Amino acid sequence: MTKPNFAVTREPSPVRPVRIDRVEADPLSALIARLMDTLFVIPGTNIRFGFDAIVGLFPGIGDSIGAVISSFIIAQGVRMGVPKIVLARMAVNVFINTVVGTVPIFGDIFSIYFRSNVKNYGLLQRHANQDHASTAKDWIFVSVLLLALLSLLAGAIYGIILLLQNAGQVPRSPQ
Repeated sequence: MTKPNFAVTREPSPVRPVRIDRVEADPLSALIARLMDTLFVIPGTNIRFGFDAIVGLFPGIGDSIGAVISSFIIAQGVRMGVPKIVLARMAVNVFINTVVGTVPIFGDIFSIYFRSNVKNYGLLQRHANQDHASTAKDWIFVSVLLLALLSLLAGAIYGIILLLQNAGQVPRSPQ
């Protein structure tokens, strides 16, 4: 016994599929955020980390290098017309990541979960090109902001150096 063929023939649908393009604010900033925060995966988990956590393992200098690289996304924000308040928020993200990152081990774990570069890239995507061209005042503001950030980093590095120098000295008891 043969089965009846109930196939229905239809004409092609006149509705075209809608293509939605994901617009990236800046591909280089996206690459930096990925390399610094989410490039690697801890096997057997969904925990992602990047070079920021790896470089942060080097006391003092590692977190400074990470902050300098992270400041590139802030500079791109100025170039792309991100409002000053958002630039300040981006700088605070880098500052928090850097200051907490100076604490051995805990700072690197914090960096894995905080992901300042991914946060800053998200801010860049949301606020870039909002009919606000960067002006000389914007560049001065960001330059002062980055200078303050680098000064704080230098202070943190100096503090770590002092701690390491004093760690080897045993206080003498008065005789």
